[in-house]
Amino acid sequence: MPENKATNRPANPPKLHHTTFTTLRMNQMVEWYGLVCGLKPVFQSDEASWLTNDEANHRIAFLSPPGLKHPTDKGHETGIHHTAFEFSTFDMWMNNYIRLRNHGILPFLQLDHGITMSVYYQDPDGNGVEIQVDGFGDWADSSEWIANAKEFAENPIGTWFDPEKLVAAREAGLSFQEIHERTRAGEYLPEVIPADIFLPEVW
Repeated sequence: MPENKATNRPANPPKLHHTTFTTLRMNQMVEWYGLVCGLKPVFQSDEASWLTNDEANHRIAFLSPPGLKHPTDKGHETGIHHTAFEFSTFDMWMNNYIRLRNHGILPFLQLDHGITMSVYYQDPDGNGVEIQVDGFGDWADSSEWIANAKEFAENPIGTWFDPEKLVAAREAGLSFQEIHERTRAGEYLPEVIPADIFLPEVW
């Protein structure tokens, strides 16, 4: 029998299933992820909770083991910068921004990456949460663009935008594609452009 040398990756790779966070704010975290991302608890206790917003048994889990401590400098420590959730259409994404704004929840970063248009929030523990919509409306097209576009290679972070200017542009009748192109061209820049993409320190 010949030896199979094609073993440097799984034949059927596993799919990303969930992210688990430790927290000392269990109830706040469960409530916040419900409001922001539509995650509902399948099981919730003071020690551990599992939440989902689709057919999976859970997508986010929270653990609160004894002896847990808050971070000392979360914004500048290595680790996960954010977890991302994607809407399938621009209108869903824009409507969610407005809904959260009306609840007093505002993003700390807003970037058009080309592959996605994204707003970034912070949960009660200071973890980043990205809410995005695909910039092409199709993963195949956005994958092709990120792999081959000189524009992305030259500016992988993207272009800053003021989400309220996007709201106004949509209300004026502009299409998703028009808004996306104008955002990339810098027409909807915020009055103050952030100095970096670090998570703001909440401790």
